[in-house]
Amino acid sequence: MTRRNLAIAAAVSLAVVGLAALGGLAGHFAVLRDDDDDEGQEALTKVMRFTKVSLQQGLAAGEQEGQPIAGKFEVDKGKFQLSVYTAKDGKFSEVLVDLASGKVAKVEPITKADALAIAESHSAAMASARISLKEAVDGAIGEAAGARVIGVIPNLKEGRPVASVVFLQGDRFTIVQQPLD
Repeated sequence: MTRRNLAIAAAVSLAVVGLAALGGLAGHFAVLRDDDDDEGQEALTKVMRFTKVSLQQGLAAGEQEGQPIAGKFEVDKGKFQLSVYTAKDGKFSEVLVDLASGKVAKVEPITKADALAIAESHSAAMASARISLKEAVDGAIGEAAGARVIGVIPNLKEGRPVASVVFLQGDRFTIVQQPLD
């Protein structure tokens, strides 16, 4: 495990209380790596410098397909993408956002059991939220001046909804906790 991976793991451990929440974040942010190697993470770090579309734009685009319950930039099988996860009428979707236009490029239903469990967990956190994920990201930006937002994940912390907002500055990842109530 590289120092960068250790730093991310330490930040997640400090930022999230409870084994269940930690497991949810670790599973969700594991996709920052492509096929469990450092190349995907390094590619994400390099490509983010040239990305014009923001996570907030992606969350806004995702609203067309339902309530955004999570979002992230990722490298998946060598392809850079912006994914927004949504909930609507008890169903969950992954919305892929076009990185040039900021508009919805593709919508895929979430059907795999492990992905559904994660989506249900995020949806439960958002059910008691009074602000959107976009508002949470906007509120957290002041705590990481000059950094790019690469992901936002809601969880319940001591029964209260909290968003973990992940920033990238240079090649360093930082997580900021933002209340959703």
